[in-house]
Amino acid sequence: MLDLNSRRARHSRHRPGIVGPLTAAACTLAAIAAPAACAQAPSLAAPPAATPVVAFVDVSVVPMDRERVVAGQTVIVRDGRIAQMGPAASVAVPAGALRVDGRGKYLMPGFAEMHGHLPFQAGPAADATLFLYVANGVTFVRGMQGNPVQLEMRQAIQRGELLGPTLVLAGPQLSGNSARDAEAAARIVAEQKAAGFDLLKIQEGLSAAAYDAAVAAAREHRIPFAGHVPNDVGVRRAMAAGQSTVDHLDNFVEDLILLDDQRIPEGADLTRRIAAAASEAKRTGVAVVPTMPLWEILLLGGDSAQLAQRPELRYMPPATVANWFNQARTRSQAPTLERNRQVIQIRNQLLKAMSDSGVPILFGTDAPQVFSVPGFSIHREMRTMAAAGMTPWQILVSGTRAVAEHFGTPTEFGTVEAGRRADLILVDANPLADVGNVARRSGVMVRGLWLPESEIQSRLERLAASHRQQ
Repeated sequence: MLDLNSRRARHSRHRPGIVGPLTAAACTLAAIAAPAACAQAPSLAAPPAATPVVAFVDVSVVPMDRERVVAGQTVIVRDGRIAQMGPAASVAVPAGALRVDGRGKYLMPGFAEMHGHLPFQAGPAADATLFLYVANGVTFVRGMQGNPVQLEMRQAIQRGELLGPTLVLAGPQLSGNSARDAEAAARIVAEQKAAGFDLLKIQEGLSAAAYDAAVAAAREHRIPFAGHVPNDVGVRRAMAAGQSTVDHLDNFVEDLILLDDQRIPEGADLTRRIAAAASEAKRTGVAVVPTMPLWEILLLGGDSAQLAQRPELRYMPPATVANWFNQARTRSQAPTLERNRQVIQIRNQLLKAMSDSGVPILFGTDAPQVFSVPGFSIHREMRTMAAAGMTPWQILVSGTRAVAEHFGTPTEFGTVEAGRRADLILVDANPLADVGNVARRSGVMVRGLWLPESEIQSRLERLAASHRQQ
């Protein structure tokens, strides 16, 4: 039988920054900045000086309304919104506007992280986490492990007191521990709706009865539910119940592709089962949040020497990184390693089949997690999606327009058009030619606040320096 029960246990136990104050993730919250550095330097999430009007002049726009590049445009941003876009020769730049030279550059929508995690306490560590997202062009995060502090954090961002992405927040997870029976599940749903959370996070271990009660209460209180698929429920039942997203492709392989005795099918049978799973997902309307590189680490571990070369690790606390290496070494010695490699191949094939079948793919990485650094994780996720066979256009849609459509707000964000929220990334090469170009930034704009790359790098260096002192 596929050793994914142990995978589930590993995943639920090791959630950096997600479950209790003594987890590896909470180390991220407690240690991101040294106290002395905090006293001497402004917050990493201090908003940049507001400029009422910003003009991106003579830029190539990747609007994401369809697969195209519109060259020679001037985009005017005023009061946090795209006010005007048109040919550079005909759009006048308002007097006093901050002019950003767009020649040779590409302006695209900011990216969404649909399975992100946020700190449980305010302060320098939380500020650093928010900044790491923004620094990489992540201007929208669906937080998938809630805490009341995050509701206050969202308000501070909306008031302009903190620099951070737009937040959509799940409440504390519904699991076998928090919702032990149907009555508890229904009560938690009502409490989270009243508290102001935007959706429910479904976690492993929830019984079928508790899941059904949560679903009924969610319909009553009009709050969506998303996340994992508990083993007792299964992916068919979750999709039929109207779960809005299945994250991590959870239970698709176990329930829809493996044989009844949990053996891996071969040849034409495997191809048929993958196609049938994609077809079933398309029929039910569920969206999926794949989190592909993380699952490679969870199932395969990794080579410590190669992992150590990842430059983004310097932005995480050393104790957290050391814990990640320990986990990777343990997982790389699992007795089911060869079977797990086959499962990874099936996941890649399933992702491509779903994408080609029109299943809504919503971009997410599950950061911070094992070797998944907030913000930086999007670039590794894009490369993995490309390796699975998705096109640059499909990948970019999953992190921009598709997310806005999922939330029923396609006129709010996700494309570069007049009237949209000014969440933008300015890059040095065409992302439709190579998604790796998303990392070649000249700057990021979040709700109309412009951060040139020089400022991003300066703040990142301050963060790295704080960790070198630990």
